[in-house]
Amino acid sequence: MSDVANKILLIVLDGASDRPVEGRTPLSEADKPNLDALAYGGINGIMDTVGPGIRPGSDTSHLAILGYDPYKYYTGRGPFEAAGVGIDVKGGDIAFRVNFATVENGVVIDRRAGRISDTDGLAKAINEEVKVPGIEVIFKRSTGHRGALVLRGRGLSAAISDTDPKKEGLPIKECHALDDTPEAKRTAEAVNSISRQVLSLLDGMPENLERKRQGLPPGNAILIRGAGEVPHIPPFQERYGLKGAVIAAAGLIIGIGKMCGLEHIPVGSMEVEASGSSARAKMKKALETLETHDFVLVNIKGADEAGHDGDFEKKKSFLEATDAAFKDVLKLKDVLVIVTVDHSTPVSIKDHSADPVPIMMHGPGIRIDDVASYNELVAYKGGLHRIRGMDVMPIALDLINRTKKFGA
Repeated sequence: MSDVANKILLIVLDGASDRPVEGRTPLSEADKPNLDALAYGGINGIMDTVGPGIRPGSDTSHLAILGYDPYKYYTGRGPFEAAGVGIDVKGGDIAFRVNFATVENGVVIDRRAGRISDTDGLAKAINEEVKVPGIEVIFKRSTGHRGALVLRGRGLSAAISDTDPKKEGLPIKECHALDDTPEAKRTAEAVNSISRQVLSLLDGMPENLERKRQGLPPGNAILIRGAGEVPHIPPFQERYGLKGAVIAAAGLIIGIGKMCGLEHIPVGSMEVEASGSSARAKMKKALETLETHDFVLVNIKGADEAGHDGDFEKKKSFLEATDAAFKDVLKLKDVLVIVTVDHSTPVSIKDHSADPVPIMMHGPGIRIDDVASYNELVAYKGGLHRIRGMDVMPIALDLINRTKKFGA
């Protein structure tokens, strides 16, 4: 083994960090010998992905960890979702994230349409049938009940409100301009027209009639939110001199990677995230990808969903099932392995929090500290101390000897 790594494997355990419940967290309680072995043989710390006291989204936190200042490059979630589902977004496009939903008598009764997943026909109909004069409407399904919408044309603005009421029992909200410009007003009108057209189009489609027959909520409406203008992001390889890849199932993370210039490496069907087999498949593909790439980002999602469900045991069990995926990571040579979390999702609040997350670096040349377990309750004792997300890439680049001296 060389004394200096030459590649980087960055693993993000999405939402895995937590607040203690009776002194315990899922990470501290989980039986995870491989993750703990990586921490024991590495250097540990805690990290504010965006900044102390700031509750990050998965989008802003991943941007920061990749070294892209979210205050500069984040315009909204929509562009990343659109890129992640395979839409070829262009500068100036206005993009949105979308949920299929169920509407009855003008009221949203299920914001996820029973977590509908077979939406190919619905998405195709929207993409082909919904029209707005002077604006190109592009729609594509994502995983599960999710989708992405892009508006392309001149005189558009992202300064508009969402149509998602955020809870059941309320009607779809009217989209409003958030400033007094003609561009914002035109875009809001376009979004409202799309909402009405979709409801009229989808309600009688065979897929939804069949769902009603089976007693399932139909996906007869869409909820549009997260408007953002597609930003220009400097390509990862130009910025760091590293050929990079992203391995993830969530369209959002795929989109962030692609917009930053990382090659998306698919791993078969990843519809079910909350499984150890999904994590193992991703890690196997990551190790293969390291043979041809200098940098690989892997996002492992299931712990976040358990946190949002407020289920301590489910989160702990997922982390235990995931641990086997790290067995072969321990055998890597000449690779800097970084394991971290993008944000805390405490089971006690069922949402993201601003609590700092654990981060660990393992590889040749690392100054090993005394931390013996990978969890948020002890990571602060490690040699990395407390850093921010924007610090990760500079530290990693120095550890693989890719930085230049500052000063004479």
